[in-house]
Amino acid sequence: MNRVLRNVGMQALLAAALPANLAVTGGALLWSAVVGKPERERPDRRRTVMLSGGKMTKALALARAFHAAGHRVVLVEAARYRWTGHRFSTAVDAFHVVPPPDDPGYAQALVDVVRAEGVDVYVPVCSPASSWYDALAKPLLEQYCEVVHGDADDIGTVDDKGAFAAAASEVGLPVPDTHRVTSADEVAAFDFPPGATYVLKSIPYDSVNRLDLTPLPRRSAAETRAFAASKPMSSERPWILQEFVRGTEYCTHGTARDGVLTVYCCCESSAFQLNYDHVDVPAIEDWVTRFVADRKLTGQYSFDFIVGEDGAVRAIECNPRTHSAITMFYDREPALAQAYLSDDVAATLRPTPESRPTYWLYQELWRLLSDPASVGERLSTLWEGTDAIFSVHDPLPFLLVHHLQIPSLLLENLLAGRDWVKIDVNIGKLVEVGGD
Repeated sequence: MNRVLRNVGMQALLAAALPANLAVTGGALLWSAVVGKPERERPDRRRTVMLSGGKMTKALALARAFHAAGHRVVLVEAARYRWTGHRFSTAVDAFHVVPPPDDPGYAQALVDVVRAEGVDVYVPVCSPASSWYDALAKPLLEQYCEVVHGDADDIGTVDDKGAFAAAASEVGLPVPDTHRVTSADEVAAFDFPPGATYVLKSIPYDSVNRLDLTPLPRRSAAETRAFAASKPMSSERPWILQEFVRGTEYCTHGTARDGVLTVYCCCESSAFQLNYDHVDVPAIEDWVTRFVADRKLTGQYSFDFIVGEDGAVRAIECNPRTHSAITMFYDREPALAQAYLSDDVAATLRPTPESRPTYWLYQELWRLLSDPASVGERLSTLWEGTDAIFSVHDPLPFLLVHHLQIPSLLLENLLAGRDWVKIDVNIGKLVEVGGD
């Protein structure tokens, strides 16, 4: 019953916001019709670019970038998210439904779209579960188009937190002390250094457990073992036991082509990251540049770092996929497209000093409802930043993400009797235990 009430209550809140959104969208459409849309660039070679992950804001950000640069954009997504608001963007020329990434027919379905649409370049905008499957599909796809993604060996290494830490250490790049574990007994038997704190992290993506940073060891070996035993840990589902370094955490996005870092941005991190503001930490950028160059990586790689109280920079993990911080390039769209399509760039593309932080309005409104005392912080965020989805020249995604995409997912979960943990308007889905 609580699940039903929560679902219906959220639908009611979204319905209450619909008239205001309709007014904003209508006003934007009128304004754009009167003043005209920005002129698109005319590239020497117009390409058709296919993007996956159509439900996510980062796919919309890249679609707008390629569109502004004069290219044609094809968006694909799984059937569950077929009502993504992004398919209605003026930046999207064609939309196709493909099987989920773990479906045996996934790679062939991508090839079918590539051939049907004349795709020149495929840029995967991966969910945590799909980066591996896009790597497996890459050899087949490369028979028909360029693929801006890592090979299976590279993705397998960096997406495994233990293997990534070992790979970084091998080339002299600092990481916290990290150990692979597959059972509660291993955790309980670990010889914790005096005064050091460790945390457990799942190697396979876990949308819920990833937020649990309970410090280890506990007060006794038995309590430590009991905590570890509460996690879904096995030889088939390994975890890492990683040193917890106190300091400031940062997240980065990097796009690389054959070892050249062509796009880079860096932000301070938070557990529920839905605000992005570029900061310059040269030691972090140097770490990323060196790692990408050493492994001659191609694709998109999002690193998490901790700058310890001693000032030392250590990489915590790497997620081989587009980071939502890519939304900060909203005012550099043609240059962003060029940085994805060519490694012949004069310098790594970064957000400009004038680029405003990005946020998601409906998330900010939810924060205000949940904590009315935060009104000052919320107003400051809105005043200083810009919404990651809304564009006065492309307003339909802002309307339809919130009033078609999310409501349709809520209705589907309600009818299926599935619960959800939270709504993430950034990645356009309901976060569920064991979900994608």
